[in-house]
Amino acid sequence: SGSAGMDLATAESVTLETSEVKVVATGVWGPLGGNKSALLIGRSSTTLQGLFVLPGVIDADYQGEIKIMVSTPMPLCFVPAGSRIAQLVIFNSQPSLAAAKTRGSGGFGSTGVPHIFGAQRVSNSRPTLSCRLEWGNPRQTIELSGIIDTGVDVTVIS
Repeated sequence: SGSAGMDLATAESVTLETSEVKVVATGVWGPLGGNKSALLIGRSSTTLQGLFVLPGVIDADYQGEIKIMVSTPMPLCFVPAGSRIAQLVIFNSQPSLAAAKTRGSGGFGSTGVPHIFGAQRVSNSRPTLSCRLEWGNPRQTIELSGIIDTGVDVTVIS
């Protein structure tokens, strides 16, 4: 019996003012030892409070600080230092089939950045985007809508 995961706490306070992803320090450093890797996931109680921990993999040879990626759909959200918001689920690492290379303390794309491309639904109309701007005291708002310059001169059909 026992817990499947080891709790991971924040080493610093963080305020999420938007729904964008923030990276939070833990003060815990790799490697985990014993050729162990881990899956970093949120605690269920964290999610119930409206804070989402984005999952990640901590490789056995990672030597940097383990950090937690968080976001919230309901800003403004404050997370005090010492909050146990995530957990590490430890597992045995599998031998890599790739060529051996020295891992450092780099994280979040240090082994190669994935190619992520935006996409827009195909329709009969030109692609548009709406943007709402807010400023001032008292708060003023304006909604702008315009055509997106796709920068594309060709059509790809597959």
